[in-house]
Amino acid sequence: MIRVNISKHPSGKISSFTMEGHAEFAEHGKDLVCAAATAVSFGALNAILSLTEADLQIDQGKEGGFLRCIVPDQLSESEQEKVQLLLEGMLVSLQTIERDYGEYIKIN
Repeated sequence: MIRVNISKHPSGKISSFTMEGHAEFAEHGKDLVCAAATAVSFGALNAILSLTEADLQIDQGKEGGFLRCIVPDQLSESEQEKVQLLLEGMLVSLQTIERDYGEYIKIN
């Protein structure tokens, strides 16, 4: 199962997320749930890196199955708004996957 943990500041802003595990929906290379979660999360990170000045701390497992992103605290208000919008978009997309494939992905 893929487990996604979202950490938020008391203000409600996403401070970090961790995604770990494997969906095991289908065999390697044909796992639609894993492919969808990977595309959504890496797409969001690529968008943040391309469209903002944020210097994210990103860690990933060498063989897949692990991704962590920490958002720096010292972003301008404008940059923070952009980063938050993109991360909230990622969260909505992951929640959509969870709604249809909840036995393979869980978000906390």
